Amino acid sequence: MQGKRLLPLAMLLSLPAAWAGGLDYGAYGVDFKGMDRKVRPQDNLALYANGGWMKRTPIPAERSSIGVAELLYERNQQRVRDLIEHADSAASADARKIADLYRSFLDEKTIARRGLAPLRPKLAAIAALDSADAAIAYMGRLQDQPEDTPFRFYVGQDNKNSSAYLAGVYQSGLAMDRDYYLEPSADFAAARKAYQAYLAKLLTLAGEKDAQPRAAAVLALETRLAKAQWSNVDNRDAQKTYNKTGAAELAGKLPGYDWPALLKDAQLSAAADLNLDQPSYLEQLPGLLRATPLPVLRDYLALRTLDAYAPYLDKPWAAARFDFYGKALDGRSADRPRWKKAVTLVNEGMGEAVGKLYVAKYFTPEAKRQADELVRNLLKAYDQSVDTLDWMSAETKKEAHQKLSKYVTKIGYPDKWRDYASLEIRADDLIGNVERVSEFNYRRQARHLGQPVDRAEWGMTPQTVNAYYNPANNEIVFPAAILQAPYFDPAFDPAVNYGSIGATIGHEISHGFDDQGHLFDGDGNMRNWWTAADEAHFKEVTAKLVKQYGGYEPVKGHKVNGALTLGENIADNAGLEIAYKAYRIALDGKEAPVRDGLSGDQRFFIAFAQSWRGKSRDAATLKQLVSDPHTPDLWRAFGTVRNLDPFYQAFQVKPGDKMYLPPAQRFHLWW
Repeated sequence: MQGKRLLPLAMLLSLPAAWAGGLDYGAYGVDFKGMDRKVRPQDNLALYANGGWMKRTPIPAERSSIGVAELLYERNQQRVRDLIEHADSAASADARKIADLYRSFLDEKTIARRGLAPLRPKLAAIAALDSADAAIAYMGRLQDQPEDTPFRFYVGQDNKNSSAYLAGVYQSGLAMDRDYYLEPSADFAAARKAYQAYLAKLLTLAGEKDAQPRAAAVLALETRLAKAQWSNVDNRDAQKTYNKTGAAELAGKLPGYDWPALLKDAQLSAAADLNLDQPSYLEQLPGLLRATPLPVLRDYLALRTLDAYAPYLDKPWAAARFDFYGKALDGRSADRPRWKKAVTLVNEGMGEAVGKLYVAKYFTPEAKRQADELVRNLLKAYDQSVDTLDWMSAETKKEAHQKLSKYVTKIGYPDKWRDYASLEIRADDLIGNVERVSEFNYRRQARHLGQPVDRAEWGMTPQTVNAYYNPANNEIVFPAAILQAPYFDPAFDPAVNYGSIGATIGHEISHGFDDQGHLFDGDGNMRNWWTAADEAHFKEVTAKLVKQYGGYEPVKGHKVNGALTLGENIADNAGLEIAYKAYRIALDGKEAPVRDGLSGDQRFFIAFAQSWRGKSRDAATLKQLVSDPHTPDLWRAFGTVRNLDPFYQAFQVKPGDKMYLPPAQRFHLWW
């Protein structure tokens, strides 16, 4: 999944000054004012393309980062707010529910008046738990609720039979990423201290005594959970996390659970099989919980509840949550305005209903047509490249062509919109709305079990500034919100469009052939269709990428995890390679005109670097480094282009230049 992209100049200039940051993409898509000509592109293309913007653009107090994607996200927040506030509630039931959900978040007087009253039944149920077994059973009953638990059930496509749904269970229950509990460095120790203070604050706000020692005990419990859990690197391994087990075998394999009761409470009684995403963790969990004093288990569950609902309670609760998640973990100094939080809730709760309004106003048939054309060009470039690869055998090439021919492309918005008729929303009941939205979304997923796979379903809303590849459906998906300037504009120079959105499209296509995606065939089934020699060569080549990116240090003392980010780094490099090939194909043997002293190839690479324009607070970057499979933005631009030979030719990069990599060290997969 990519994680970025979009917005025309008029829209950029309509943003508040703190957001616009001086972006000016001129007549054909290159932001010359944002460049820093004092930096040589041979030494750092990312700073050459973005240094001017970075110097004069502060990160807004309410954000942990700022960049192109954030600008587009903020613009979409304003758009959705306008759609909500001007929706004709009398026109449709969905419009009325959208408006009521939004209003319920803004009704601070009712929220303050009710206080903790809406949560008292849950807190009382937790206080009445009389054993670890009772606590585990209670966790099973929370599966369709907002609060997190040490295990979570789900329903998704079976990785080895994509035409069927499979229920599964995975590790969860931590407020921070696993590394925050286990790493000894000062940065992580400070986060743990802030987390314990936050837990103590929640207990105090709830009127509890001995808040500090109780918070410390819960932190210790979560640390034990973290030690038992799998790493992020292991969790992205599709083969390790596929452990399909017959429901009748669960009691013998994992005897610490009442599986019939848990599956019933999780609304999965019909499950004939269950995938155990992290079996060793699930095996250890019951003993770990039973060895925990019962008062600590109760406090843990109460705090997971208070943490989950803090954004929807009175101001002191929201402030306490922001102090931890916003300030301590993200480095922000100000919270988001309440209307933005309300928009986020509506997008998360009724996203496709909002998306239907969004597409009608902001996405044209012409944009969809041109995006389709771009995707076809990139797929064509991939298909042609297969035949030129010297490391892929004829047998594997045949399968690769078949997989590419079966790619499904989804552009803009779903053909079938989600039905929200059964979702109840009340304008004066925020916490009730949050619970009912959670129940609606979980139960919709659970009802998939035993039904034909719905391949028309989308995993993102049209107003999401992002894109993704889904190996189970062998599909690439580009929501409407990513198909706008500065990532894509029909009026832009082709070099810019190919360097920006073209590289993004190429990125998503390539996920079908990255270290995990290549494990799936054209029908979406996990099947080893590579020869042993091809697989060995692939691992040998991609090891270069692990080493290369593992040397980058975005935060002092903290480097990129080359293994965690491998799939996205493969996609960045392959996507840029193919986008460049597609651009040259589009030129049909001619050379692009020189514009403002820049050749077409130079504009292509500058556009790519500007598409990853961004800056982030160190605290937020640290969190990304341990939990996110994407390399931080500017390092994506820096790391990717130095592997591509045409970049060296475009800017005359030579030994001694900081961007220079010896040819033997350059990563090539589709070149």
